[in-house]
Amino acid sequence: MDVIVNADDLGISELVNAATFGLIERGRITSATLLANGPFIEESCSQLSRYPNCSFGVHLNVTEFQPLSGPDRLQRILNDSGEFRELAVRQVPIVGELAQGVFEEFCAQVDKLYSLGVQISHIDSHHYVLSMPRMLPILKRIQKRYGIRKARISRNIYAGNLLDELDVTPHALGVDPELGDRVSLTLRLKKRVYNWALRNYYRTKTSDGFSGFRLFYEYAKKRPMNHRIFEVNVHPANPYYDAMEEQILAGPWERELNFPVRLISYDQMS
Repeated sequence: MDVIVNADDLGISELVNAATFGLIERGRITSATLLANGPFIEESCSQLSRYPNCSFGVHLNVTEFQPLSGPDRLQRILNDSGEFRELAVRQVPIVGELAQGVFEEFCAQVDKLYSLGVQISHIDSHHYVLSMPRMLPILKRIQKRYGIRKARISRNIYAGNLLDELDVTPHALGVDPELGDRVSLTLRLKKRVYNWALRNYYRTKTSDGFSGFRLFYEYAKKRPMNHRIFEVNVHPANPYYDAMEEQILAGPWERELNFPVRLISYDQMS
């Protein structure tokens, strides 16, 4: 199996930048996505040329920090300080002026990365907002506008009893904190439909599996998996997501799985 190890949130803090680049330099992270409106985005982009074997994508964001575009169409998802409210985009209909505002904000974020010299390999999103079906039309508009043909799918392996066994938070395993791992058959089918639409409407290359790193690691130690390419995401130096990721990544974790893996970047995905 080919495995993409993607670090989310590059540009969010100096600490995250340092931890992420340290793991990239050691070959333990093969891809990263950049938070274009993050407070340390310029610092992170200035270092990318040092890592030619790593792919760098855009981490589209409408849940944190100030927007890069005008705020008028985004008011429903901003707080009184003009910053994105984390949960707001999940609580209101993404239609009309707001949908156009989100599209324009995503364009501003992509443009910002291009202006900083980033060769964007793929698209994913902060707090997984692009996994919401109502965001798919906006994602496709972005892909068409910029010709970006690679993107992250919605999570498609599930934790079962691992939350209790490992005594970690849902966020640590990339699991919806409201659902835990009580993912109904209906929701699983909806995810399959979403992933099919993502791949086939404006043809898009994706992995055939995706989850948080710790979930994949624990899952793959217990059972065989038949995926061809699997993406895992990690959050170095972010205690909100801490699941022993950095410690496990730094070791020979591949040898503990039930099958051989090869680490690749998004640039190597065919």
